[in-house]
Amino acid sequence: MLKSIPSIDRYILRLVLLPMFGVFAIAASLLVLDKMLRLFDFVAVEGGPVGVVFKMLGAMMPEYASLAIPLGLLLGVLLAFRKLATSSELDVMRAVGLSYFRLLRVPYIITAVLMVVNVALVFYVQPVSRYYYEQMEYELRSGALGASIKVGEFTTLADRMALRIEASEDDGRRLQGIFARVANERGQVLSISAREGAFLATTDNPNTIILRLTDGTIVQDTGSQTPRVLSFTRHDLPIDLPQIEAFRDRGDAEREYILPELLRIGWSDGTTEAKRDASRASFNFRMVEVVMMALMPLLAVALAIPPKRSTSALGVFLSVVMVVSYHKVNQYGEDIAALGRFDPVLALWVPFVLFAALIIWMYRKVAVVPGGQPIGALETAFDRFAKRLRKLFGRQRQRAPELAPAE
Repeated sequence: MLKSIPSIDRYILRLVLLPMFGVFAIAASLLVLDKMLRLFDFVAVEGGPVGVVFKMLGAMMPEYASLAIPLGLLLGVLLAFRKLATSSELDVMRAVGLSYFRLLRVPYIITAVLMVVNVALVFYVQPVSRYYYEQMEYELRSGALGASIKVGEFTTLADRMALRIEASEDDGRRLQGIFARVANERGQVLSISAREGAFLATTDNPNTIILRLTDGTIVQDTGSQTPRVLSFTRHDLPIDLPQIEAFRDRGDAEREYILPELLRIGWSDGTTEAKRDASRASFNFRMVEVVMMALMPLLAVALAIPPKRSTSALGVFLSVVMVVSYHKVNQYGEDIAALGRFDPVLALWVPFVLFAALIIWMYRKVAVVPGGQPIGALETAFDRFAKRLRKLFGRQRQRAPELAPAE
């Protein structure tokens, strides 16, 4: 099958895919590492199991992918055409009659596939995974994920029991230095201390667990002057788990709605105006983010080709700045449209039209105008600035031996 594809297309495909997947991996790694550190701190404070961190990161991956896919596509195409330009291969291809439109055939096939993937992510997978993330965070805060009792601190259970543990071993299965204070409805108080213990589950009542204590003492205060003191080798103390409220239904925020729900709420007369505005804003924001990907190959070509006899990488830096800035403009447009201050079409599609016009002008400058450079003035200024920096550091290196002490 690959042999039926023209060699020029196979070559461009290989040039695009390698940096594109590299950008995917780097962007996802940076986003995951930043979130992982905060999640580890959050889970440690809440006393939850470590495994929930990776489940929460997995739930955030669709959101990270929807951000990394356009950026990876842009840089993949840009670095591919930059390599062709700096190695003069692009000049040879243009000389034999290959237009930029012909060279962009494979990048646009990749773009179409990634747009379909991004539609599935932003309209279906991402809303559900975001709700799953919020659910795990809620359950972690409420203790439904098996949050452990913090060592060295008093923990109140069922409002009638205070428990303190000095040490925990074997992932919480062995507890040492246990002190518990239990009060009943009649005002009697039990003060229990034990050398060690362990939590055991019960089969008849899932809302109750057993704290099995070993080698300890029970002091029973019945209200009389002389409390009763009992020693035990093993004692089972039932503990009623606190009731955990069910998590809310999906749809507390518009970003948790899938496409059919957005369309139903946004264009329904049975919902409030605020709800309709928020749903329409979310729908248009997602649509703009997907359609914007169709412009990425044109922007990549416009910024990939440096001036002749130049290896400037200003276009790479500028491409990231432009895409990230446009994404932030879209987020601001979604926010003001959700508040009802602007129509979602004006708030989100007008910036898109302006951004598209800028990209098309830049592409035509490269593809139609001989020797055209859409960022030629910036390239010249950047080149002068780089030369001044090189001269400055070169002078400092020349002065360095003069400052060294003589032996």
